[in-house]
Parts: sequence; structure tokens; C-alpha cells
Amino acid sequence: MGKINMGRVLISGLVAGIVLDVLGYLVDGILLAPRWASGMKALGHADFASNQWIWFNLLGLVTGIAMIWIYAGIRPRCGAGPKTAALAGLVVWVVGSLVPNLSFMWAAGLFSHHLAAMTTAGNLVEFVVGAIAGAALYKE
Repeated sequence: MGKINMGRVLISGLVAGIVLDVLGYLVDGILLAPRWASGMKALGHADFASNQWIWFNLLGLVTGIAMIWIYAGIRPRCGAGPKTAALAGLVVWVVGSLVPNLSFMWAAGLFSHHLAAMTTAGNLVEFVVGAIAGAALYKE
């Protein structure tokens, strides 16, 4: 088993995070924006503020780094390439999107089930595409 190249994890992870942020903005910031605004209003909150978007983007970068770190860790067992990257993206999606969205958005009823399902499905695409993009740059 090779040693994980942490420098490449950081660089590749930042690329994955940028892809997550761009796709996340397209899904949640444009396509689902009216639904998010309605959901926030129903909770008695204003629409998302610019400082919240900054936090979302920073979390996207951290998520991208974690995703590529997982990719680097499973790569010796599963092989290099997009299939393994997609698996790493799927793992991070389950822990970072599916479970929290089912817990807080769906089960707790904070937002509509339709919004929860749509954003969670959008996250799946974001995480898999981001993982594949970042993994394409990773070398040991």
C-alpha cells in the first residue's frame, strides 16, 4: 500500500470542493432558490445572507478535501479511477447529506419533503462529480 500524498489531497480536494460549491450554487442557489426562500420564511427567518453563503463555500472546500482523502485511502484496495472516486463521493454524500437531510429536513419537518428530496438528489450529483474531478488530479 502506498502512502497518501497529503499535498495532492489538499490540492485535489480544493478542486473537488470548488466543483461542489459551483454545482451546489446552481442547484440550491438558482434552481431551488425560491423553495429555500419559502422554507426559510416559513421558519420565520430571512433568506440566506451573504455570510452564510461564505460558510457554505468554506464547508464545500473542507468536504472536497475530506472526500479526496477518503478516495486516497480506498484507492489501494479499489483501484484508481472514476469508479473509486464515485464510491468516495457516495460515502461522503451518505454521511454529509443523506443522513442529515433525512434527520433534520425530513423527519423533523423543518423543510418540505419535496425540497429535502430535491436538494439531497442534487447533492448526490454534486458529490460524485466533485469526487471524480478531484480524483483526476490525485497522484501518490
